[in-house]
Amino acid sequence: MTNNYQIDIGIDEAKRKATAEGLGHLLADTYTLYLKTHNFHWNVTGPRFRELHLMFEEQYTELATAVDDIAERIRTLGFPAPGTYSEYAKLSVIEETAGVPVADDMIRILTEDNETIVRTARKILPLAQDSADESTVSLISDRMVIHEKTAWMIRSLL
Repeated sequence: MTNNYQIDIGIDEAKRKATAEGLGHLLADTYTLYLKTHNFHWNVTGPRFRELHLMFEEQYTELATAVDDIAERIRTLGFPAPGTYSEYAKLSVIEETAGVPVADDMIRILTEDNETIVRTARKILPLAQDSADESTVSLISDRMVIHEKTAWMIRSLL
């Protein structure tokens, strides 16, 4: 059974679609970073193992919540959220990391990837602002604050 109910939240369909597509990129970047951070959590070694293992766990746990929030916002706007590896591979600018890097490389990679997500968010923020879509503006702004702070905190370990 399909639902043909028309969404009327004060944002026309074209603007909702453009914002949802932008959020799809943010979702793909966030999910890719989630996977990478979880991988690093499992595979980190060295004298800072405990510190990094716990820090990566905090980060991937936060990212798991973010993935859900972003996907639900896309759905709220009336569009399907991307949810497959192949879709994420097409939409994300964050690349997979082959093998198991040493701890310092993990830190560098995660710093760069958090900064990448901030740049992705900055690109889609004007779409939401132009539509007076304060709910999406708030979500994007919150993500930027979290990723900027995370990048700073990780970067300080180098």
